[in-house]
Amino acid sequence: MSAFSVPKPPIAIDTNGDRLDVSAIVPIYNEIESLPHLVAAIAAALQTAGLRYEIICVDDGSTDGSPEWLKQQAKLRSDLRAVLLRRNYGQTPAMAAGFKHARGKAIVTLDGDLQNDPADIPMLLAKLEEGYDLVSGWRKNRQDAKLTRILPSKMANWIIGRVTEVELHDYGCSLKAYRAELAADMNLYGELHRFLPALAYIEGARITELPVRHHPRRFGQSKYGLGRTFRVLMDLLTIWFMKKFLTRPMHVFGLLGLGSMAVGGSLGIYLTALKLLFGQSIGDRPLLSLAVLLLVTGVQLFCFGLLAELLMRTYHESQDRPIYRVREVAEPEETVKN
Repeated sequence: MSAFSVPKPPIAIDTNGDRLDVSAIVPIYNEIESLPHLVAAIAAALQTAGLRYEIICVDDGSTDGSPEWLKQQAKLRSDLRAVLLRRNYGQTPAMAAGFKHARGKAIVTLDGDLQNDPADIPMLLAKLEEGYDLVSGWRKNRQDAKLTRILPSKMANWIIGRVTEVELHDYGCSLKAYRAELAADMNLYGELHRFLPALAYIEGARITELPVRHHPRRFGQSKYGLGRTFRVLMDLLTIWFMKKFLTRPMHVFGLLGLGSMAVGGSLGIYLTALKLLFGQSIGDRPLLSLAVLLLVTGVQLFCFGLLAELLMRTYHESQDRPIYRVREVAEPEETVKN
């Protein structure tokens, strides 16, 4: 019998106000055939490990009956919560919704297509307890088409690692374990779910990875295509900018603006000298247009950087969001007075 189809009775989640040990978050989009096996396998893995848990299935606008199945099972199982989105928003919003509803001390994410193995979850959680904030799965032996999935993925992982300076073998693996406080600090949008290790690195997280099992897809077909490549590249540029200049945008826009104004001003001085000292005509020279364009662009970039600085100040102050993260505070023990 497959590990994915082992039936296990639901275990009652904690109801006395204490936090659960783990929340397993699964974004779902048209996976009706996989859902019964997936929920059973997650429950089996977490029960065997003796953990207090919840399974949060976030349905991302499925049209194959997945929402109805989840609502029905959520009434029957005390360990299952169904979060149903109004329409198909994408994997990143679905994961953000799961993070928002999670109640566990640790959070585990995995795909809903049965290619990630829930039996690996306890291993990731054990590694998390060694002091890491994020443990990422590495599909060392991927069971996908080599030309269309594996090779492009390896190239993407290499590029992402160089840009973000967080070098992992497998950014695309959804099977990851997080500390809940880390997940709460990360705001997701766009296609940023694949850049979660980079976002965690910006927050000062300790990151590692572990090899995990990977299975061939048993039901349905992949929802990923080449169409999202452009969106991923744009989000990669966003991550790079956030990592370098999130709290100091003036350093990039101001520098570019000053450089543009310096070049434009130099050209203007050169043309003025030609006009005044040598009597040459400069009105029909393309260099004059370039000088004016560089000066105007420089002023715009400088003002844009100033506005970005004001926006970042408003963002941090209005949300009382610090620009730093404290891992721990070591203090001397209080002296007991007799």
